[in-house]
Parts: sequence; C-alpha cells; structure tokens
Amino acid sequence: MKKLYEAQVTNVGGRTGKSFAIDQSFSVDIAPAKELSGIETKATNPEQLFAAGYSACFNSALQSVLRRDRIKYESSEVTAFVALLLDPSDKGYMLGVRIVASVKGINLEMAEKYVKQAHGVCPYSKAIRGNIIVDLEVK
Repeated sequence: MKKLYEAQVTNVGGRTGKSFAIDQSFSVDIAPAKELSGIETKATNPEQLFAAGYSACFNSALQSVLRRDRIKYESSEVTAFVALLLDPSDKGYMLGVRIVASVKGINLEMAEKYVKQAHGVCPYSKAIRGNIIVDLEVK
C-alpha cells in the first residue's frame, strides 16, 4: 500500500500526561474525564481526541460521497460521541461510538443514504469495523 501521510504523536504520562506532535504542530494536556476521576479539569482525554478525529474524518467522507454524486447541499455537520465502556468479556474497557450527522439542503432520506455511504468509506470507520459498535443517527 502506498503511504500518503503518517502522523506522529507521542504521549508521556498516559491518561495523566501530555500528547504532542514531534513537529510542534499539536500539544495537549491529557487527564481522565471528571466522571472517571472526580477531578474537574480543562485537559482533554483520549475519548475526546478519538471523537475529534473520527468526526472530522467522517464529515470529510460524507462531503466526498456527496461531491462524487454531484449532490448540491448547503453544509454538513458530524458529532461523534465516544463512550468508554466496561467490557464484560474481560472485565476491562472498550469503546462505543454514536455518530450524529446532518446534511442541510437535502431531505432526510437522501441524507441517511449518504451517511451510510460515508460510513463505508471513512478510514476511521474502516479501522474499527468489527471491533467497535457504531450507531449512526441522521438529523
């Protein structure tokens, strides 16, 4: 496979540390969510980072399939809800995802069709397919 791009981000300290790009384009403090630690924080957590990447990637995939079919629309918006869940199979943790998407300027039925297509081509969706349950919701 031909590599088009590779991101490099390093973390020190795990969920109570810092993640940063070697090229200095990105740096963020990491802390557990208040719901997990009981501590109020302005730092982000790994689930938020995953949600940020997934929502951006999914929205780009959605825009791509709309463009491919020359569908005229006003705008699109994608919100990713990423939940940290208890995994009953090993008593550890797992992720669950809910994608909420909207496409202004087309009807709901057409939007649902293109959100499903986007889920088929989005690199994040492909990466987690069969490992994480993803619920799609179209508004």
